[in-house]
Amino acid sequence: MQAVRAMAKFRLALVQLLVTPVKADNLKKASELIKQAAKQGAQIVALPECFNSPYGTKFFPEYAEKIPGQSTQMLSDVAKECGIYLIGGSIPEEDSGKLYNTCTVYGPDGALLAKHRKIHLFNIDVPGKIRFQESETLSPGDSFSVFDTPYCKIGVGICYDMRFAELAQIYTKRGCKLLVYPGAFNMTTGPAHWELLQRARALDNQVYVATVSPARDEKASYVAWGHSTVVNPWGEVVVKAAADETVISTDIDLQYLADIRQQIPIHSQRRQDLYSVEEKSK
Repeated sequence: MQAVRAMAKFRLALVQLLVTPVKADNLKKASELIKQAAKQGAQIVALPECFNSPYGTKFFPEYAEKIPGQSTQMLSDVAKECGIYLIGGSIPEEDSGKLYNTCTVYGPDGALLAKHRKIHLFNIDVPGKIRFQESETLSPGDSFSVFDTPYCKIGVGICYDMRFAELAQIYTKRGCKLLVYPGAFNMTTGPAHWELLQRARALDNQVYVATVSPARDEKASYVAWGHSTVVNPWGEVVVKAAADETVISTDIDLQYLADIRQQIPIHSQRRQDLYSVEEKSK
């Protein structure tokens, strides 16, 4: 019984990396911080969106790689060296003449477990504050990304994907208990929506939600909000970074998740009640 309950907890670490214009430096620092997280007991480690490249449409073509390539080989190697599950943030990916914003996930043996191409591209225009159009250079992904671990199934989205509640619902229906979103919200959307969206996705689905941002660089052309965060199934923030480069970690407690779902059984009621309403409306 003790062994079963022990498996219900695992350590998750988020690497809030300060991204520079030098790809080799980004890869080296990311590798060092991943190893640091593993030494501190993390069994699953996640990196931020665009961890190998400055974030911006003008940078994507220059920094883009094929997969496998230099950046993803580093991820595979360090996952194997540390014996961890590694959610590799995202990188600009080039494939058949198209560019994607892509997250790769590796197991403790270094094998590729999932490849998520950002489905919802970041196209916003807030007058007087920010205009950003990922679709000017990137193509959208068209598939869901779920992978298995000995602890639970995990679903992956990237940044703007978090705004779409349906994706989180689909992942939850597929058995995910942790959703991880590498992201790079900015100084307009960050203070307004970053934490709010995470808490909403966690509370709606009674899952853990983790977001991993680059560290804030006030001199960059795109300034990330930072504040990598983990939210529990009750909608509470359990750990949150400031804006600087750091590694944060927390235990993901699946027994706590099960308790919450038992106390407030929205999953079983949702299915039963919605099917009933659907039948009546035919």
